Amino acid sequence: MLRFLPLKLGRLYRCLKLLLVVGLFVILLMNTHNLFASFQKNELTDRRFINLNKCPACFGTSWCRKFMNGQVSFETWGRLRFLDVFNVKNVYFAQYGEPREGTRRVVLKRLGSNQELAEIDQKICKRATGRPRCDLIQAMYKTEFARINGDVRLLTPEVVEGWSDLVHCPSQRLLDRVVRRYAETKDSGSFLLKNLKDTERMQLLMTLAFNPEPLVLQSFPSDEGWPFAKYLGACGRMVAVNYVGEELWSFYNAPWEKRVDLARQLMDIAEQLTNNDFEFALYLLDVSFDNFAVGPRDGKVIVVDAENVLVADKRLIKQNKPENYDVWYESRFEECDREACLSFSKDSLCSRVTVDHNYYAVCQNLLSRYATWRGTTGGLLHDPPAHIAKDKQLESLLDECTKPKKRYGRFQAAKELREYLTQLAAASSSAAAR
Repeated sequence: MLRFLPLKLGRLYRCLKLLLVVGLFVILLMNTHNLFASFQKNELTDRRFINLNKCPACFGTSWCRKFMNGQVSFETWGRLRFLDVFNVKNVYFAQYGEPREGTRRVVLKRLGSNQELAEIDQKICKRATGRPRCDLIQAMYKTEFARINGDVRLLTPEVVEGWSDLVHCPSQRLLDRVVRRYAETKDSGSFLLKNLKDTERMQLLMTLAFNPEPLVLQSFPSDEGWPFAKYLGACGRMVAVNYVGEELWSFYNAPWEKRVDLARQLMDIAEQLTNNDFEFALYLLDVSFDNFAVGPRDGKVIVVDAENVLVADKRLIKQNKPENYDVWYESRFEECDREACLSFSKDSLCSRVTVDHNYYAVCQNLLSRYATWRGTTGGLLHDPPAHIAKDKQLESLLDECTKPKKRYGRFQAAKELREYLTQLAAASSSAAAR
């Protein structure tokens, strides 16, 4: 009976999709009178819609001129506000136009659900006035976001430690990098807080506390080879990043050769974020098929959701030498009844030099037979060709990378898996070239 469970879940998922489409059609009919008005109006020029009226309790203003000039507009379905009930994450696709560059696709994010955004407003008000509702702008000047004034030379670890995953265990080197590369100021390039305006400083700190994804993208930019989407700018509580391509899930049933190449890239990302010349370890705490996308032209895999990234400074760990700092840390595999769940200790990630978390996260949640997503199991490397399945090497490496039997087995398995996938990808390229 158990072998039929993934099939039944797959059918259930398809049925739910059909019901969703039917429901959308019914809602569309009921809201016909609002359609023409929706298509004629560009709501991205509305200060209240993008929450520009809430600044400095916002994420920035660097792209406001582009928004106000009408250079950014929703794509077709994004203009229909009654569909927002299905858009829980508040992620939209839009078109951005420049006179000389033409039009290109971008992704707009509010960086939280409506409920989460309302909660941050309430928290600001409660900290300032003790009440859940207040004048948000005045309240910001009474919070810790404003107390760190221009007389303070540096943003220091003891001030922001634990505010979010990015700064769960920050080093001064990391915070200097965050301030120096802050893109929502005209005078970027300095790590001194005094070079930021009061409003810019509050926006930076609020972003750091509420959703640090923009700061991750700015501090570790794609232009320097980091595997993240490119940050473009913000206006109010609407952040713009470049559109990468279709989500990784779209390639779940792609040809075997394509899936092998994507798997190889995912393991390369795990390696790059774990070991790099900068000695910053970036650990992905939320790994699912929705958090990666694939470029349509170059086929490159990119991380498109960087909210839950913990950054550990290996230089600081080596310098401070906390207990067991030089003992390799192994993530523990645990059975889970949810999709894309991971087991980890943030404190251990912050205090060890050698950590296998990223390999574990990619293998378990994306590649191996333990990966479950949208009613399916088997991972990206499901149903290999007969000769590969018969060889058992791929299956063995994936199992050891996910649920190691030997001590430190995941480290070696991840290394061998990267090499094996590289060989398979090269063999596929050679065969296609003949």
